[in-house]
Amino acid sequence: MNSGAGDDILRGTLAELTWPEVARAAREGAVLLWAFGVIEQHGPHLPTGTDVYLPSAWLRAVRRHLADLGVPALIVPPYYWGVNVVSAGFPASWSVRPAVMTELMADVFSGLASDGFRHVFCFSGHGDALHNRTVHAGVLIGRARYGIDATFVAEPDLVARLPLDPADPAVTVLPAPPPPAAAFPDLHAGRAETSMMLADRPGLVRPGHAGLPPVVLGPDEVARWRRGHRHARRITPDGHVGDPAAGDAAEGAAATEDAARRAAHAVAARLRRADR
Repeated sequence: MNSGAGDDILRGTLAELTWPEVARAAREGAVLLWAFGVIEQHGPHLPTGTDVYLPSAWLRAVRRHLADLGVPALIVPPYYWGVNVVSAGFPASWSVRPAVMTELMADVFSGLASDGFRHVFCFSGHGDALHNRTVHAGVLIGRARYGIDATFVAEPDLVARLPLDPADPAVTVLPAPPPPAAAFPDLHAGRAETSMMLADRPGLVRPGHAGLPPVVLGPDEVARWRRGHRHARRITPDGHVGDPAAGDAAEGAAATEDAARRAAHAVAARLRRADR
């Protein structure tokens, strides 16, 4: 499928810089933003890289808002071999062992610390609970081994679901988001993700999304769906939870901007506390 230009996931990251430019940014106190996604099914209409594309777009907007706040930032190339439980019963929904992921994170933290970077903010583009607990675990290892101020940045509902302690220095909790537009659970490849993909990567959204029926799950069904594997495949055979047909590019762009603005202010506040 020809998706057009601008779909490089390294776009806007430090992979586009030379080593002297990266070294200068470290000397000047730039913070690092790092997205953690996964390759995973996203219904019949979104690409399997959705959880990599969307946080990458998010971090580009976060960096722009941080610049407005006087905080220089670089984006680390996204991590995408994550942990996948819920969609594990679908093709192209791959997973690595949590121990492998945390050790890879630790090795990268070692390099970042040795280059002189002090602060690394880790963002997740994937809702799987074990994936996010693993990101947090990797952050703890990086802090303990290398003394780097790494932190897991997350929405308050995710922090509560995992659960994590909001007072944990390895966690940065975002300000609460506005109420969701969907009237029922929009958990995966539904209205929100379809809207954001239409805003940032429209050439990768299959045109058939407008004809997909909504998938509405009650609390008990959501709990079974989150068990993953055959449970999720049976409950959502097409792979989505929510209403993809309601996806709207303008809504997606606004949601990304709101999340980026809230994240930038949370990062700036965290830096102020760290420098006291």
